[in-house]
Amino acid sequence: MHGHVYDGEGRPVPDALLEVWGPDPDGNMPTADGSMRRDPASGGFLGRNGVEFTGFGRVQTDADGHWYVRTLRPGARGRNAPYLSVCVFARGLLVHLFTRIHLPGDEAALAADPLLSRLDSGRRDTLVAGAEGAGTYRFDIRLQGEGETVFLEFR
Repeated sequence: MHGHVYDGEGRPVPDALLEVWGPDPDGNMPTADGSMRRDPASGGFLGRNGVEFTGFGRVQTDADGHWYVRTLRPGARGRNAPYLSVCVFARGLLVHLFTRIHLPGDEAALAADPLLSRLDSGRRDTLVAGAEGAGTYRFDIRLQGEGETVFLEFR
C-alpha cells in the first residue's frame, strides 16, 4: 500500500506521520507483540522478530509526501468490508485524523459496508484504494479541498 498525503492546495505534505493497523486475512485482530518485543526473562529489548503479523505500522512521508507500508490483505470483520484503519498526524493539524482504506475486489462487500453505503459515490471513492497489480494498492490522502478524504469522528 502506498500513496501521497496532500494539503488543501494539492501540495505534498513532507512531514506527515501515518499509523496503519488492521486485521489479518481471516479478519482477526492480531495478538502478536509489536516492535517493542522484550525478553520475558531479562526484560531487555529484543526488537521485532519480523515474522509474526502485528497488524500495526507507523510511517512518515518522505520529502515528496509519499508513504508506503507492507502488510497482509485484511479480512472482513462483521458486516464491514475489509479495510485498514489509518490515523494521520501532520503539521497544521491540531487533532489527528482517522480514516479507512478499503480494498477493491469484492464490490458486493463494499456496497454493503455500513459506512460506505451511507456516502455518495464521490465521497465513497476517497475511501477505496486503487489496485495497481501484483498485490499493490495506491491510496492518496487529501487533507482538505477538492477530493478531500473522508475522515471519521469518534465520540
